[in-house]
Amino acid sequence: MEIVTLQPIVALIAGILILVMPRVLNYIVAFYLIFIGLVGLFPDLFTRVAGGG
Repeated sequence: MEIVTLQPIVALIAGILILVMPRVLNYIVAFYLIFIGLVGLFPDLFTRVAGGG
């Protein structure tokens, strides 16, 4: 598994763990980490949505 693939997975895991034990600021950090993780795992999906095709 490449490091490029590993980083988004770690970000998703960290985001989910923060959501399990929430604080006010932790919600912001968790959603940010989950978003970055999804963008890293599915870059084509977000490129098509942003690019319109």
